[in-house]
Amino acid sequence: MKRAGLMDRRSFLVVTAGTGAGLCLAVAEAKAGQSGGGEPAELAANAFVAIGVDGRVTVTVKHLEMGQGVATGLPVLVAEELEVDPASIRVEFAPADAKRYNNLFWGPSQGTGGSTATANSWEQLRKAGAAAREMLIEAAAQLLRVDRGALIAMNGSIVHMGSGRTLPYGELVATAALLTPPASPPLKPVSDFRLIGRNGVKRKDARDKIDGSARYGLDMRFPYMLTALVARAPVFGAKVVSYDRRAALAVPGVEAVVAISSGITVAANSTWAAMKGRDALKIQWAEPALRPSTDTIRGEWTALLGRTGMPARDEGDAEAALARGARRLSAVYEVPYLAHAPMEPLNCVVRLSPGKCEIWAGCQFQTHDQAMAAKAAGLSPEQVEINTLYAGGSFGRRANPASDYIVEAVEVAKAVNTPVRLMWTREDDIRGGYYRPMFLHGFEAALDEQGMPAAWRHRLVGQSILEGGPFAAMIKNGIDFVSVEGAANLPYAIANLKVELHSPKLPVPVLWWRSVGSSHTAFATECFLDEVAQAGGKDPLALRRILLAGQPRHLAVLELAAAKAGWDNPLPPGKGRGLAVHESFHSFVAQVVEISVGAKGEIKVDRVVCAVDCGIAVTPDVIRAQMEGGIAFGLSAALFGEITIRDGRAEQSNFHDYRCLRMDEMPKVEVHILPSEAPPTGVGEPGVPPVAPALCNAIFAATGKRIRKLPVGERV
Repeated sequence: MKRAGLMDRRSFLVVTAGTGAGLCLAVAEAKAGQSGGGEPAELAANAFVAIGVDGRVTVTVKHLEMGQGVATGLPVLVAEELEVDPASIRVEFAPADAKRYNNLFWGPSQGTGGSTATANSWEQLRKAGAAAREMLIEAAAQLLRVDRGALIAMNGSIVHMGSGRTLPYGELVATAALLTPPASPPLKPVSDFRLIGRNGVKRKDARDKIDGSARYGLDMRFPYMLTALVARAPVFGAKVVSYDRRAALAVPGVEAVVAISSGITVAANSTWAAMKGRDALKIQWAEPALRPSTDTIRGEWTALLGRTGMPARDEGDAEAALARGARRLSAVYEVPYLAHAPMEPLNCVVRLSPGKCEIWAGCQFQTHDQAMAAKAAGLSPEQVEINTLYAGGSFGRRANPASDYIVEAVEVAKAVNTPVRLMWTREDDIRGGYYRPMFLHGFEAALDEQGMPAAWRHRLVGQSILEGGPFAAMIKNGIDFVSVEGAANLPYAIANLKVELHSPKLPVPVLWWRSVGSSHTAFATECFLDEVAQAGGKDPLALRRILLAGQPRHLAVLELAAAKAGWDNPLPPGKGRGLAVHESFHSFVAQVVEISVGAKGEIKVDRVVCAVDCGIAVTPDVIRAQMEGGIAFGLSAALFGEITIRDGRAEQSNFHDYRCLRMDEMPKVEVHILPSEAPPTGVGEPGVPPVAPALCNAIFAATGKRIRKLPVGERV
C-alpha cells in the first residue's frame, strides 16, 4: 500500500527496505526500463508484478480491499503461476489509472463492485505471474547456458532438473528485465493447481489490522490539517437559504465555516471542535414541496400494483392462464429503505497544491471519483492522485454517482487552502440517503389440477437506481434491469410468466446495496414460491426440484444445502426450517435456515446451512468468510433493518434505532462449496439474497404465519 503523511507508530511498523533494481511486470506492452546507472530497472507500464533483487514479490492489486478479501485472493492467482508462497508476497494498492488498472468487465474504468474483482482478474493476474515465470526461466537458461526445457520454477527459484542447480529469482531479475514479456504465456491447467483452491491461505490484511499498521482515511495526518464536518439538508432536496456562522466560529478550535455544494462546513483543529461548531450553526433551509413519508409512499405504490407496468419479461399468456387456473392466489410483499451502515463511516483526506490534488480514502470507483474530484478542484483528472487505502466496509455506499464524500472533501480543501480530513458521523451516514430502495412486490399465481404453477405474474414498484445518474443509458425500454434482477430471470419452469415494473420518482436518494436488486427480489420470489407450494400441497424442496430440472447449477446447490441441513429430518415443536435458492453475480447459493420460536414469539436463528457454486474456489477460506458475512448482513436487514421516512426526513440515526445483528444472535453457519472447474464468479454479494426468504419460510414452518413485510422484528 502506498504510504503518506508524517512518520508515526503505524508508519514505523510498515517501513521496509526498498527492492532496489528489479523486475516489474505487466501483462502486455511492457518494455525494459533503465536506472540512472544503466542497469535494467523494470519493465515499464501496466505493472502488476514486481520482483526485487532480494527476490521479494510485490503484487499490485487494482481493487479496493473493503473486507471482502481481494488483498488475499488476488495474489494467490499470481503465486500459483509464479511458484511462490502467497504468504511471502507483498501487496500494494494500485493508484487511480484506468489505462493500466481498469476493471475488465467495465471497459476503461477502474473500480470494485458487482462481485467482479476475482472474476475479472482471473486470467489477467495469472498471465502476469506466468509471464514473470517464463522470463525468469529464459534468464536462467541464458545464465546457465542450458536448454530452457530443462528448467522449472519452484519455490521462488529456477531449478535445472539435470544438475539440480538452483537460481533464486532475485539473482535473475537483472537479466530478465532485459527480455520482452511473452504475449501469451502458458497457463497451468486446473489439474496442476497447488495453491488455487487450497484451504489455509492466511489473510493478507489480518496482521496489519491487528497491529494497527493498516491505513484508513482517518489515520492520515498532515501539518496544518483541519478536520471538517458538513451540516447537510435535514430534508431530502432542501437547499440553504442563509446561515449565521458567528456562533460556530466562537467555538474554540474552529478555524473556518464555509458553504459548499452539499451544505455548510465547519473546519476545526479537532473532531470535537468541528462537531461542536456544526451544532452551533444557525441555518435556514428551503424545503421542497414534496416531502414524502413511508406511509404515503406505501399507499401510492399499492395503487400502482393494480396497474399494468412496463414489461420486463413476458412468456406464454399469463393473463389467460390466470383466468382459467384451477386455483388462484395472490400476495403483496414489501421491503423497506435500507442504509449501508459500514463500520467505517465515510471519510476522505485531501491535500491541494498548485496543479495537483491528492486524495487518501477507501475509494471504490477510482476513475469516477478521480473525474468528480478534478471537476470540483478545477483540474484535469490526470492531476488528481488517488491513494486507495483500506475501507472498513462499503456494501456499495462508497461507490455513488455523485462521489459525494470525495467532492465534499475537495471543495472544503479548496475553500480553506490547507489539507482537510472530511468526516461523516454515524448519524450523517444513517440519515444521509443513498439507500437501498423500498419496494412493493405484487404477485398472482394460478395452479393447475395437479397443484403445479400454471401462471405467475410479478409486478414490482420501486425507485430506479440508474435513473438520473451517469448510468441512465442502461435503462432499456423503461426497465432498470437492477430493479428486476432475480425476478425477470426467475429460473423456475413456469410456462406463463410475466414480470412488470413501475419506477416512480421520489426525492429520496437511492443506490445499489449489497446484492442490489437480488436483495429484495429473492425475498419476494422465494417466499411466494413457498406459498405456491403450500397451496398445491407440495413440499417446498420437492416443488423446486421439479421446476429447476433444467437448471443444474441451481439444483445442485439446493440439493447440497438440503442434504447437509437434514431437510427430511423432523424438528420438534417450536422449531422450523426454511430454504431458498438464488443466482446473483453468476454464482448460485442455496441456504436452509433453522429457527426456534419462544413462548412469546421470540425468534432465534439457530443454524444456517449454505451451499455455494461460484466456479473455481480460488481461496475457499475467503469464500466461507464472505458467505458467513453475507448471512450476518442479510439477517441484520431481515430481522431489524429499516429506514422510515417522515416528511422527507429519515427517522433513524444510529445503531440504537438502526439495529444490526449482535454477536450473541449470530447463528451457527455451515458453508459448503461445490467443486467446479468453471471460471470464478462473484462471492462478496451472493450470500445475502437467500437468507431473508429462508428465514421467513422457516418462520412459517414453525408458526404457520407468513411474513410478507420486512423487517421481521425480534418476535412474531
